[in-house]
Amino acid sequence: MIAAALAGGESKRFGGDKLLYSLGGKPIILYTIERLLSSSTIEEVVIVCGEDKRARYERLGFRVIVDELKVGPAGGVLTALKELGDVFIAGGDMPLINPKFVDLVVKRFYEDKCVVCVPQWSNGYLEPLHAAYSKSFARVLERRIGKGDYSLNGAIREINFCGIDVELLPGEFRDGLFNINRKSDLKKLLG
Repeated sequence: MIAAALAGGESKRFGGDKLLYSLGGKPIILYTIERLLSSSTIEEVVIVCGEDKRARYERLGFRVIVDELKVGPAGGVLTALKELGDVFIAGGDMPLINPKFVDLVVKRFYEDKCVVCVPQWSNGYLEPLHAAYSKSFARVLERRIGKGDYSLNGAIREINFCGIDVELLPGEFRDGLFNINRKSDLKKLLG
């Protein structure tokens, strides 16, 4: 399966392009990409971003596809589905993403033949930026985006998705869901 690392956010809380922020000598997004490529089920990683960031991300040496919708993660997911087909979606700001957890999600996606396989917390919260999506989900997203509804969680809840109970997973899997939003989050990562 191909993985798409979403890199479309504006990083307002971080105060600059957080995904290109150098940590230990390399951009944060490269940590995410390297971990995705360490997964036995991921054969390629593609970066999804806006046209304004395209050149910066192309310098990293990975294929880049442009999200022209600019409506948040739902637009990035739709772009990836239309361009790549079935896809594993990850936030580019998830440098601790666990390759074994990625494998678990992808294998469950294929075994259950579901439209979306997504980690789910006991309170119902979904982790849509650590999920496997079927190309058929593009129809749901297109319809909702056409109506001005950009909620990725809402779109997933509209279909019969398979959820993986996060609380039943090993701690290192849950740690992989950590994402960086502020510079203070780097302390958590380094500490």
